[in-house]
Amino acid sequence: MMEKKKRIRKMVFIAALVAVLMFGFGFALVPLYDAFCKVTGLNGKTSNDVSLVAQGGVDESRTVTVQFITSVNDSMPWAFKSKVFQIQLHPGEMRRVDFYAKNLSNHTMTAQAVPSVTPGQAAVYLKKTECFCFTQQTLKPGESIDMPVIFHIDRDLPKDIHTLTLSYTMFDTASIGVRKGDNVHKGLIS
Repeated sequence: MMEKKKRIRKMVFIAALVAVLMFGFGFALVPLYDAFCKVTGLNGKTSNDVSLVAQGGVDESRTVTVQFITSVNDSMPWAFKSKVFQIQLHPGEMRRVDFYAKNLSNHTMTAQAVPSVTPGQAAVYLKKTECFCFTQQTLKPGESIDMPVIFHIDRDLPKDIHTLTLSYTMFDTASIGVRKGDNVHKGLIS
């Protein structure tokens, strides 16, 4: 009988330890994922450090093509597009590209764009100083807006990368449970 109680206590202790370790792992998963993405460039996370400026001048010996792709989340009644499909620029050259959004619904909606860069390893070289994706966009029924992205490609972009694709998906913040002021830019919600 005493042996059985010891085994039960040991099993309860192990189960409690596993539960604590699983909770700790779940708590640490987001910072670990962010660190992994920063190191590997995976998931196309871009820099949103507004203090960055093109340093070292423009590398006129290279030209990089940047393509722009937009989409809206399923069932979101907005028009959303880039005003240009692609541009060519030299690394270090600051550029502005405007995007257009219009609320096609019959009620006020708040949305936020989530960016991604392809290829993923190029994401760390795309430096945005201004972007509509940094904030939520609220539009009344039928209202439209032009939204800028100001950026440059770092001169250290690997020489074998000639084309980057910057894509944005616009999400209805109400449909994903985002409150005013939440940052959707860094994950889906952070």
